[in-house]
Amino acid sequence: MSAPPAVPGLAPAFDVVVRLGPLDDYGITRAGHRRVIPIVGGEISGALEATILPGGADWQVVRPDGALEIDGRYSARTSAGELLYLQVAGVRSGPPDVLAALLAGESVAPDAYYFRTSVRIETSAPAHADLEHAIFVASCVREAASVRYTAYRVT
Repeated sequence: MSAPPAVPGLAPAFDVVVRLGPLDDYGITRAGHRRVIPIVGGEISGALEATILPGGADWQVVRPDGALEIDGRYSARTSAGELLYLQVAGVRSGPPDVLAALLAGESVAPDAYYFRTSVRIETSAPAHADLEHAIFVASCVREAASVRYTAYRVT
């Protein structure tokens, strides 16, 4: 029997700024406490350059302990007109007072809470086909009207 592959490393791939619209609170649904935050724009820079298009959203479920389940989906367009579809899934958690401050739009030090996601990319653009064959993980920062993250390619 052969040995399993070595544990992969992480290589910085691109930086993202996602601009957010006002939060819609759906209250308690059959899935839990549902919130939807529209994505109104943003930028991707680094090894990938693109503009995030309005129309996506982050469909969140607030867990009973206050942690958020992240389910973001949005599109971006490169300067060559190529379309990218990004799916972001993860969790944001922390002490109740820190989570309340983030919800209120206050500035909170990123090391005061946990906010990590996985990122998957889908595209028909041959120039970016390698992105569909990679897993990315991200360390995120929530700001008053945006989320910033650096995506790392799992090598």
